[in-house]
Amino acid sequence: MKIAILSDIHDNIWNLAAALTAVQEAEALICCGDLCSPFIIGLLAEGFPGKPIHIVFGNNDADLFRITTNAKKYPHVHLHGEFFQGELGGRRIAVNHFDNLAQPIAASGQYDLVCYGHNHIFKIEQVGQTLTINPGAIMGYDPGKKSDVPSTFVIYDTGTGMAQGYQVESRTAGQPAGIVPYP
Repeated sequence: MKIAILSDIHDNIWNLAAALTAVQEAEALICCGDLCSPFIIGLLAEGFPGKPIHIVFGNNDADLFRITTNAKKYPHVHLHGEFFQGELGGRRIAVNHFDNLAQPIAASGQYDLVCYGHNHIFKIEQVGQTLTINPGAIMGYDPGKKSDVPSTFVIYDTGTGMAQGYQVESRTAGQPAGIVPYP
């Protein structure tokens, strides 16, 4: 099973559209939080139709009432609060938004895969027997550094246990964004 993993959308609808177009072969999607506006739920649901979407909340998902209300319109969208644990493709998976929580969760050894976001820094790392994935930020900006960063996401293959990052290339006016392997 291939799982698309993304995080920190922060309302960047252009990069989100490019990423969703690129992940259509995936059988499930995980979002590690910071959708921001409630309308992002509809873009995710319609851009990845009929396949399960698992979402945890981030620190910038303020309007949880409207996010939840919008998600109820789409039976394939699953909101998990601040933490998700489950099995997808035979792999034990945990998802939360925060990098400082992901590391001890991974170190516990209870999961095959731990996904997180928050710091907008792309990182795939093995912690003992657990693979950790921060897919980076769809937004393409690091507020801590006050600078642009690559807009990135990951495809994880549960069969092989391998993860591949991808970057949404900058788009020019009137042209769609391209997708290239990253790093």
